[in-house]
Amino acid sequence: MRALLQRVSEARVTVDGVITGQISAGLVVFLGVVRTDTKAQAEAVAQKVTQLRIFSDSVGKMNLSLGDVSGELLIVSQFTLCANMRRGNRPSYSDAAKAEAAKELYEYFVGLCRAKGFRVETGTFQARMQVHLINDGPVTIMYDSES
Repeated sequence: MRALLQRVSEARVTVDGVITGQISAGLVVFLGVVRTDTKAQAEAVAQKVTQLRIFSDSVGKMNLSLGDVSGELLIVSQFTLCANMRRGNRPSYSDAAKAEAAKELYEYFVGLCRAKGFRVETGTFQARMQVHLINDGPVTIMYDSES
C-alpha cells in the first residue's frame, strides 16, 4: 500500500464540479492499493498516517501528530501511485490491485481512520477528480508499506 501524504492548511476534492470532500488543516492522503495488499497493511498504514509527527509544535519543530493538532483527513484513491516505471516511458499499472479489491481496502482504510476518531472526507473511487490543496510547509511524504 502506498500513501502520499501532504500536510495542508486546507483541501477539497471535486467530481464534475461538485465538492465530494473538504477539510481544513490536516493531511491529504493519496492512497494506492497494490494487488498484494491486505487488511493488515491497511491497518499499519492507518496507524502510521494518524500517528506521524509532522505538525509543528510551539517552537516550530515537527513534533506533533494529526491528533495533537485536531487535524482532519482527506483520503483520495490514486492507483497511479502503483506505477512501475522500470521499463520504457509508459508506466505499467500491473502492480495495482483490481478495482474491486482496491475499493474494499480503500474503504477499510477510510473506516480505520474514522474509527480512530478523525474527521475524514474522501474523493469518489474510480472517478476523475480535481484535488485543490494548499500544501503547508510544504510537507510531502511518501510511505510504502513494503519499505
